[in-house]
Amino acid sequence: MKKILSIVAMSTLLTTSLCADFIRVEMGAGAWTQKASGTTSYDAGSGVTGINTFDEKQETSTYAWMFIKHPIPVVPNIRLEYASIYATGKASGAWNGLSVLFGIGASSVLDMKQYDIIPYYNILDNTFWITLDLGVDIKVVDTTYEIESIGYEESYTAPIPLLYARTRAQIPTTDIGIEGDIKYVTTGSSTVYDARIKVDYTFDITPIVQPAIEIGYRVQKIKIDEDDQDVKTDMDFSGLFAGLMLRF
Repeated sequence: MKKILSIVAMSTLLTTSLCADFIRVEMGAGAWTQKASGTTSYDAGSGVTGINTFDEKQETSTYAWMFIKHPIPVVPNIRLEYASIYATGKASGAWNGLSVLFGIGASSVLDMKQYDIIPYYNILDNTFWITLDLGVDIKVVDTTYEIESIGYEESYTAPIPLLYARTRAQIPTTDIGIEGDIKYVTTGSSTVYDARIKVDYTFDITPIVQPAIEIGYRVQKIKIDEDDQDVKTDMDFSGLFAGLMLRF
């Protein structure tokens, strides 16, 4: 009986090890305290023209991410991300031409949800403690903009394709990792990037599920300046983030 139990235990450990080598899942969620700066100008078909300037106040919002690595070489791995941004500002301009002026300093609110779909290839997988991922990112930005004093609200959704790169260094003989990633695209007079750097610590409690904590700094820039667009933006969001992670 002891021999059978030993064989079962060894088989279980071997299966777990093989799964870890072939399929890896990580996920995390936390809070991002960012400060918005910059301006947005608009000349919308709804009759609103003007400019918005952010208050540059710190706001705290949520983020989440997950990635899945698999053993099939030709099929990209997948990473999914979510982040929300909330920023207040001051708007000046006119509504319906000059018939209604909402003046200087009207309160405005920007509520932005970002959904990132990232297929990528794992170029290095903890090779000499270094990981390197390369891929593309489809960042879907769901934005709602509101000028409170006149009851104006505009919503729009736009996909933005970006290049994606991520690198990670695991400090030998420790459970500490240092990681950075960037999503970037530039075309014409427009540039969009989203960059992060972080440190994480993994609690090596069980071989199957390992909890971890992460803390880092994130910077985003969204500059859209195209002749065929009603809305032109030059916005920056930056600040510290911290969260919890699970490694499978």
